[in-house]
Amino acid sequence: MPVKKSQLAQILAERMGVSKKQGVEWIDAFTDEITKVLRKGDKVNITGFGIFKVSDRKAREGINPRTGEKIHIKASKKPRFTAGKLLKEAIAM
Repeated sequence: MPVKKSQLAQILAERMGVSKKQGVEWIDAFTDEITKVLRKGDKVNITGFGIFKVSDRKAREGINPRTGEKIHIKASKKPRFTAGKLLKEAIAM
């Protein structure tokens, strides 16, 4: 079962001894700052946890699954996350 933002905020708030509102503000600030860094084309490296970065996807030909018609897919940028060693090890246990 996925953990929603409000649930994560509550968990953080309880752990840090603050209000849930403060927990939500921390999550919002964290995601805003990562977004700003990625918009500039830079990476965010949280040692042991992972790396947030932007990947360039090249333009390519695709197929419309409904019609079978070939279509052109434009080049784009996509956010990516690569898990760090400690996170991978923690999940593998």
